Amino acid sequence: MSSNPIKLGIVGVGKIVRDQHLPALAKDQDYRLVAAASRHGKVEDIPNFPTIEAMLDATPELEAVSLCMPPQFRYDAARLALTAKKHVFLEKPPGATVSEVEDLKALATANGVCLFASWHSRYAPAVEAARAFLGSTTIRSAAINWKEDVRRWHPNQEWIWAPGGFGVFDPGINALSIATHILPPMFISSAELDFPENRAAPIAAHIAFRTSNGLPVTMELDWRQTGPQSWDILADTEAGSMVLSGGGSKLAIDGRVVHEEPEAEYPMLYKRFAEIVRAGTSDVDLAPLQHVADAFMLGRRNVVEAFFD
Repeated sequence: MSSNPIKLGIVGVGKIVRDQHLPALAKDQDYRLVAAASRHGKVEDIPNFPTIEAMLDATPELEAVSLCMPPQFRYDAARLALTAKKHVFLEKPPGATVSEVEDLKALATANGVCLFASWHSRYAPAVEAARAFLGSTTIRSAAINWKEDVRRWHPNQEWIWAPGGFGVFDPGINALSIATHILPPMFISSAELDFPENRAAPIAAHIAFRTSNGLPVTMELDWRQTGPQSWDILADTEAGSMVLSGGGSKLAIDGRVVHEEPEAEYPMLYKRFAEIVRAGTSDVDLAPLQHVADAFMLGRRNVVEAFFD
């Protein structure tokens, strides 16, 4: 591919697009946003369409699409785009099931285009420093604490409580995207999932992992957190106590901050997408999604009191 800007269409103009995708694209010379498709939202100054089918039909010059609708609807849209030989950027989680994303990987290869599962938290500024630290020492145990207020981050988003909407695993998969990058391979040994009596997705989860060599890793997810929000991964190691906090933005060892930078996750995602498009490859890591699937498969369901936004 030439060095000309990639002609991009975006599908699903909701909160995450307005908060993150559009600001990142506005500053990125690797792209030219040429179209958008959404049932309700619109992007100013470009053609807007009600469906991805209409966008693809009317905009043949599109080279890539960024899919930002809820995960329950992403497979069909991705299949349309890949079959039309467009490169595809998948907002996280990349799909509602592991098997459908596996199918998309094969379809991308068959059509000679690129597929990108965009785990944005993996691009938080202190994640690579944490990975380097843990790789230089012996880990004794680790814990993931990811607790936030759903009313603040997902107001009136009913899809997230529906089957396939992930519930508390929508933010929890961000933690898993970091953990699977910086910790040894791990497997769920037990899980408890708390479902409000009026919801079809969990509001909290309590998970125990182990690694192949017996390292214990615990995970606590909760969507009812008020006050300060908690997005932390902790590890007890032979070289000291590590705390990766702020969703991966700050790293401290034995209480001393060793790495902290402003967040720039979505600009980094689009940089990576441009790299794989121009290299003609794909980047689809399914480990975080597989852990969510395993939690639902192994988890014991607890019914808790009804939750209302």
